[in-house]
Amino acid sequence: MSVAALSPRRLRWAVTDALVLTGRAVTHWTRQPVELLIGLLFPVLLVLMFGYLFGGAMAVPGGGDYREFLLPGMFGLTMAFGLEATYTAVATDTARGVTDRFRSLPMARSAVVAGRAGADLLYSAAGLAVILACGRLVGWQWRNGMAAAAAAVGLLLLLRFALIWVGIHLALVLRRPESVMVLQILVWPVGFTSNAFAAPETMPGWLAPVAQWNPLSATVAACRELFGNPGWGGDSFAAQHALALAVAWPALLIAVFLPLSVRRYRRLSR
Repeated sequence: MSVAALSPRRLRWAVTDALVLTGRAVTHWTRQPVELLIGLLFPVLLVLMFGYLFGGAMAVPGGGDYREFLLPGMFGLTMAFGLEATYTAVATDTARGVTDRFRSLPMARSAVVAGRAGADLLYSAAGLAVILACGRLVGWQWRNGMAAAAAAVGLLLLLRFALIWVGIHLALVLRRPESVMVLQILVWPVGFTSNAFAAPETMPGWLAPVAQWNPLSATVAACRELFGNPGWGGDSFAAQHALALAVAWPALLIAVFLPLSVRRYRRLSR
């Protein structure tokens, strides 16, 4: 049988195996509902803190409602902060030998990492739905119609999907769940060194370009534009081409870290 004839079968095999492992993660969530609820409600806590505790001290560029300015930034941060959960799940399976058991089974090599990516994307979509509903309750709204709002949600999930592969790769490299602190040290500065809360133009000269070219900044700026919410604006290339960069950055991250994750998984010692 030719390779061309085998390829569709192998693809179906890989997709089926990935779906089975995605279902495994969903089953874990149903058996640990408290942990699931805490993860989903944490972004809501952030919205309430920033929206009500600090909102009175924030000035919206060009005027307008602060919560409409805040929420797209919170949506983007929620996508970034979920990286620790991805890392912990993969590193825990690796440390406990679960990954080695999967490697001994007749399944597609890519299924384990693809299944984890699919499960985490479902979890992220649920978290995004919760924070969107919370935003509506506190007065946020989109103003450019459903199509533009759906495009903004798509960009947020695209960023999350890209970051999932970053988390999977780092977990397969470090392999220790307790090393998640290293990841948190990276995620939080990257999350706040963006345009989510402050205009890059107000930052020190050396830091402003970092914030402008932050992938999170591109997604947040593009979402503000699509939702019709107030934003920082700016004359830089990154500010003027936020929509293009909101697609280009995640695509680049996926192109780099997806094959690296699959390769690293294949090379794990038994």
